[in-house]
Order: sequence, then C-alpha cells, then structure tokens
Amino acid sequence: MADHGRVVSVEIAGQRYPIRSGLDPDYVNRLAVHVDDKMRAAADSAPNGDTVRLAVLAALNIADELFRCRETSRTRDGELAERAGELERLLDRVLMA
Repeated sequence: MADHGRVVSVEIAGQRYPIRSGLDPDYVNRLAVHVDDKMRAAADSAPNGDTVRLAVLAALNIADELFRCRETSRTRDGELAERAGELERLLDRVLMA
C-alpha cells in the first residue's frame, strides 16, 4: 500500500483543516501560517469580504509573490549566464595568448 503521508492539522482563517501530506509537518505548518497571514491581510483590505472572496484575494497575492520570485530568478539566471560567458571568453583569450 502506498504511503500518502501523515495528517497534519492546520488552522487557516479560524478553521481547522486536516492536511494529508508526505511533506515535513513543520513545512506544512509554515505553509499554513503563510496562507493564514495572507488571508488576514486580505481581510484587512476587504473587511466585509466573505471567506471565499478573501481566499481568492489571498491566492492572488500568493500567485503574485510566486510570479515575482520566478521573474527575479530568471533575471538572476540570465545575469549569471552572461557573466559565465564573459569569464569563458576572458579565459579563452588568456589561454590563447
């Protein structure tokens, strides 16, 4: 029988959720805290929003964080590739001299 992980109980926006995961329980708890923080921030910006609306706002904020991190990573990867190319050309010139 496949191991589907253990159940970790987390609280988000005042609700308890049993999460079955093969991930480290501390990591799952940190994820839940992050989502809960985003839900609270959404509630602060839209105090009359219902839970579903707040969850959508939180999800959009989390997606924005992800997209920004990806873009930063792509930019950084491009800069590193450019530097590696410059170093390779410099090394080629030194070795050919």
